[in-house]
Amino acid sequence: MANIVAILILCAVFFFFFIMMLVFSSMGGEKAIIKKNSILTINLKTNIIDSPTEEQNDWFDIKSQNKNVLIYEALEAINKAKTDDNIKGISIEADDLHAGITQIDDLRSAIEDFKKSGKFVYAYGNVVSQSSYYLGSVADKYYLNPSGMIELKGLATEVTFFKDFAEKYGIGIEVIRHGKFKSAVEPFLRNDISPENKEQLSTLLNDIWKNTSTRIASSRKIDTAQFRTVVDSLYGMIPEQSLKYRLADKLIQKTEYDEMMKSQLNLKEDDKLNKVSLGKYISSYADENKSGDKVAVLYASGSINNGDEYNEIYSEKYIKYIKELQENDRVKAVVFRINSPGGSANASDEILFELQQLKKKKPLIVSFGDYAASGGYYIAMAADKIYSEPNTLTGSIGVFGVIPYFKDIANKNGIRSDIVSTNANSQYYSSLNGVTPYGVSLITRSVEGTYKRFVHFVTQNRKQTFEQIDSVGGGRVWSGVRAKEIGLVDELGTLNDAIKFAAQKAGLTSYHVASYPKKMSPFEQVFSDLNEEDISARVIKNKIGKANYEILQQITDKKLQSEVKMEMPYQIKIN
Repeated sequence: MANIVAILILCAVFFFFFIMMLVFSSMGGEKAIIKKNSILTINLKTNIIDSPTEEQNDWFDIKSQNKNVLIYEALEAINKAKTDDNIKGISIEADDLHAGITQIDDLRSAIEDFKKSGKFVYAYGNVVSQSSYYLGSVADKYYLNPSGMIELKGLATEVTFFKDFAEKYGIGIEVIRHGKFKSAVEPFLRNDISPENKEQLSTLLNDIWKNTSTRIASSRKIDTAQFRTVVDSLYGMIPEQSLKYRLADKLIQKTEYDEMMKSQLNLKEDDKLNKVSLGKYISSYADENKSGDKVAVLYASGSINNGDEYNEIYSEKYIKYIKELQENDRVKAVVFRINSPGGSANASDEILFELQQLKKKKPLIVSFGDYAASGGYYIAMAADKIYSEPNTLTGSIGVFGVIPYFKDIANKNGIRSDIVSTNANSQYYSSLNGVTPYGVSLITRSVEGTYKRFVHFVTQNRKQTFEQIDSVGGGRVWSGVRAKEIGLVDELGTLNDAIKFAAQKAGLTSYHVASYPKKMSPFEQVFSDLNEEDISARVIKNKIGKANYEILQQITDKKLQSEVKMEMPYQIKIN
């Protein structure tokens, strides 16, 4: 009894301290004060995210000290630092940058503009990922550790196939799709990449790499032919070669790098170098200018699903957000920021309808992030104007359905079933026996009908014919640059460009930007996540790693199997 009581007391004490930790973390810290001779620093602890819904505290990774910063807030901070006398320069010190390709594009542009102030921009690296170097190459000078390396290698993609796996273990998969480029289901149908998929992937990767490599080469003052040789030969992997081929300006230790910046600021030897993170700098002015008219930015990041959850894009939750913005008289215009590969066709349709109602009352401008494909593109079709980033994965106008069944594996293990029903198609689908011929016909009609509805809304928004949209649809994914050329978007521009246009269309000269949905506190997050399925998923993800977990999801995700989908199969990352 004494041992049991002791254990209960320890559990109670632990729970009390856990709750207090959450409460204090939810309260936040004091407003930061920026000292003179400060350096705005982008470091390893900076996670650039697109939406407040991505800001999830993972209580299964207690070692993480990363600070999440919204891309809009990061760009605003860099712009503000340009005229802040206390900020003397920017230091980029991220070996492995946590940001998407379009986010890095925008950060680079903001830093290029910052350099017009005459303030310095330096970068330092140890073992530098390609995405980090893409950002760091914008600096006036790039410094590399004498035993460091730069992983500059170009882009490649690896498509994983499950057809043989499914056949080996007796798993049947019925697939219905519209569009020869709708390759989200290819891993279940083939053992190799189709010519159509190879064509679109090659075009997409080359478009993105052209945009990216051109900016790196220009910043580093390397001609195109030599830069291609440098990348093909992986010269960045050898520090001396990085120096020789102008990827880096000098090989020095991190302490020497800091001393160099102290000298730049005319600081004494005993003076402390005051580095200010993006998050801390944002907190120094975060509460300013919050009255008056608003341009609301509604962030939609992640896959599109039915339901009422906070993470990703759940239709019931977003319908509430949209109606609130529609009824809020202080909100004069809305920018809908989309960063989604798509998902449920039904949920996408619900969200689109509510956005169409919103558009009747106030300007609705759409801004694309890393992804605006399939369902993510579909929900943009209520926009007055669409802005895309050059490297946004855009389009994927196509529809599919996936129905798995387990007849062979069941029979091999002595399991069979008989069906008793009241009507001809009461059991048109069974997990043991698959889909009946009539069921396949019915689902095919549903997929074709959904595709026609998809193209209908695109023709209305893009002012093109069905044949014109169908010719660039079929599930094909385009870069933002190509999407502009073929008329799928209106302008190439940033989130900030979309905000400025929204304010202009609403006739606003004075306004502030408000983000929706509102951020959840750590206290709210942890209790919203206390369900068995989510906890299990987090444990597995931390055990096998994020990349392996994403592959596992492709096989086991119930959302993929449950309904007609508008979803893009790719996640392009510059690693």
